[in-house]
Amino acid sequence: MITNTSLDDFYKRNGAALPDRIAREIGHFNVFESEKLFNKVDGTRIMPYSRRAYYKISWLRGKSKAEYADKVIDVKGNALLFATPKIPYNWVPENSDQTGMFCIFTPDFFWPVKSGVILDELPIFQPGYTPVFQLSTEEITEIEYIFRKMHREMEADYKYKYDLLRNLVLELIHYGQKLQPLSALSDAQNASERIYALFIELLERQFPIESVHQRLVLRTAKDYADRLAVHVNHLNKVLKEVTGNTTTHLIANRVTQEAKILLKQTDWNVAEISNALGFDDNAQFCNYFKKQTSFSPTSFRLKDQE
Repeated sequence: MITNTSLDDFYKRNGAALPDRIAREIGHFNVFESEKLFNKVDGTRIMPYSRRAYYKISWLRGKSKAEYADKVIDVKGNALLFATPKIPYNWVPENSDQTGMFCIFTPDFFWPVKSGVILDELPIFQPGYTPVFQLSTEEITEIEYIFRKMHREMEADYKYKYDLLRNLVLELIHYGQKLQPLSALSDAQNASERIYALFIELLERQFPIESVHQRLVLRTAKDYADRLAVHVNHLNKVLKEVTGNTTTHLIANRVTQEAKILLKQTDWNVAEISNALGFDDNAQFCNYFKKQTSFSPTSFRLKDQE
């Protein structure tokens, strides 16, 4: 299941409130020792497949896997993982011996005026990049030192500690950009099935439309591709292979189905239905509906009522 995870969600899931001393800062940063944080609430270490509202850099120690829409990365020892708010993923531990450290930070922690850095322009945070890196013994020592230093600085009273922490995060980023990523282990069939399942889940989560104040968020093939962090042409190719239909066709069928339900089962006027389904104007919706069904919205509503 794809979810959106906010900072509040993160802290609540791990049995803690958003720290006041950090919340008052411009931007948000924190660093954790994995084994001291997980399992506080429900005893699970599995991270849900989600799009997070923050960046995350993790030093993973243990056997696990990182699942993305189009690939699965197998982690067999020490690895460095970079996560961006734009790309949902799921981390799944495969044994009980999971340790390491990670830091989280919001985009405004690296506000360009403060840092001179635009995170989404860095190669490591680009869609299609595989941001999981195996670490050698020497690299583990260096990475652990950076994380331990972050942890110490978080407890310090140094006036410019957040500037120092930004520099340490950048050191991790540049370190990762010099490493070779782990290869994706999913075969094409498994990747296609996963993309299809995630697409269908996203599509169905848009419905039902239950209020005239609700508005469909994802309307186009590109909207879905962006949410899944895959290229729109790749998404279309996968769905065509699995279903025989294009992305646009699948979306249109589901939107038309919902339009029929709203026309038959509510007293909303056509303009309200048009707006709720994400159309820019009433005429656009009427033309769309007639193309899909051969009826105008009003004619369809009156059909079988004579």
